[in-house]
Amino acid sequence: MAGKLLIFAAPSGSGKSTIVNFIMQQGLDTHFSISSTTRKPRGTEQNGVEYFFLTEQEFRESIARDEFVEYEEVYAGTFYGTRKSQVETQLLHGENVVFDVDVNGGIAIKKHFGTRAMSIFIMPPSKEELIHRLKSRGTDSEEVIQKRMERVDYEMAQACHFDHVVVNDDLEEAKAKVLALVKDFINQQ
Repeated sequence: MAGKLLIFAAPSGSGKSTIVNFIMQQGLDTHFSISSTTRKPRGTEQNGVEYFFLTEQEFRESIARDEFVEYEEVYAGTFYGTRKSQVETQLLHGENVVFDVDVNGGIAIKKHFGTRAMSIFIMPPSKEELIHRLKSRGTDSEEVIQKRMERVDYEMAQACHFDHVVVNDDLEEAKAKVLALVKDFINQQ
């Protein structure tokens, strides 16, 4: 049986990665679709594990060859995208493919795959809480945090294009809600 697609998107700092990592540990035969990006690795990130780290030129050449199901220039010169070939291979192997993407990528993947995909938007409790979370994780400069915050209103306005919106004001509750949604979707015939 072919796998299904689970799409997660949210403004940076919403807790999306924490929730996605929780889902990945639940024994649901979930496997990440590893996105490509032109941004630099953070912390212990490794090429081919969290992302495929490409130069801007390599990314643009892949776009020209129509290799992405979705891609976005999130900030000037900073691209993110999902290669079609990887998704198709994983689906053929019966894997449930998880996408941890930006809102535009999530909308594009859902549009391309339709009912084979379920999209979930993780909504932050407030913009103030987002700023606090971004500063406390200590991985981004003030300039990067400011750029992320400039996108928040736009990203939150896109939540209506997702199948489900889960507000992460209590992490344990948000994880439980998302897990229930994922289990229901995977078990549908």
